[in-house]
Amino acid sequence: MQSMREIKDIIKSELPRMMETDPEIREFIFKITRDLYAGRQETESRFDRILNELQRDREANDRKWEEQAKRWEANDRKWLEQAKRWEANDRKWLEQTKKWEANDRKWEENQKEIRSLIKSVEALSRKHDSSIGALGARWGLYSEATFRNGLKAILEDTFEVKVERYHGYDHQGMVFGRPDQVELDVIIANGTVILCEIKSSIDKAGMYIFDRKKEFYVQKHGRKVDRAMVISPMIDDKAYALAKDLGIETYSYADGVQL
Repeated sequence: MQSMREIKDIIKSELPRMMETDPEIREFIFKITRDLYAGRQETESRFDRILNELQRDREANDRKWEEQAKRWEANDRKWLEQAKRWEANDRKWLEQTKKWEANDRKWEENQKEIRSLIKSVEALSRKHDSSIGALGARWGLYSEATFRNGLKAILEDTFEVKVERYHGYDHQGMVFGRPDQVELDVIIANGTVILCEIKSSIDKAGMYIFDRKKEFYVQKHGRKVDRAMVISPMIDDKAYALAKDLGIETYSYADGVQL
């Protein structure tokens, strides 16, 4: 007697062939398994529902993709318009930059011309200052000599006085701090010795120098100086105060001198 296991093995082995060749067996198997499978109508209905759902999903996705595509197209147009504006701005900036560079070149050229003009003016100014300074120095010297000569002629012709231009050499550097020539105008009237400094202008330092000239004259010649006077059209205010302390008479005009 065969076992249940052997029977199952025979059924598994023979059933497929029998389903293909024996209609009765096939019908029998269909009847006993019919409740396990959905019917054709139900299967078709379920399949139709799945197809409809897939169709709706596809249509919904198509709409979404279409809407997204429209948004992308709109964004593309916006980006294109923005790119055009940027290009226009770039052209404007390029043109503006070229204008600025041109203006910078013009400015630099103008600055070069101005600097060149300033140098020319400065050179001309230095030349004129030098010329004027030299002319002023010569004028001062000439004016002093002219006034000195005129004063000498007036005093000697009108009064019984002697006017001489004194030249002495200071070997000890008493006057200028080093050995140098010392010049003074000396007026001698009735035994009175007057030392006179005639200058186109004199300041405080010049007044000190004149006082040292007086001391040099006294020491070198052992003669008393009765009066010391400065005659100048331009005497510095500080020089006035110093002259008073040093006992030096000051006169701004020759006709103010009393002998």
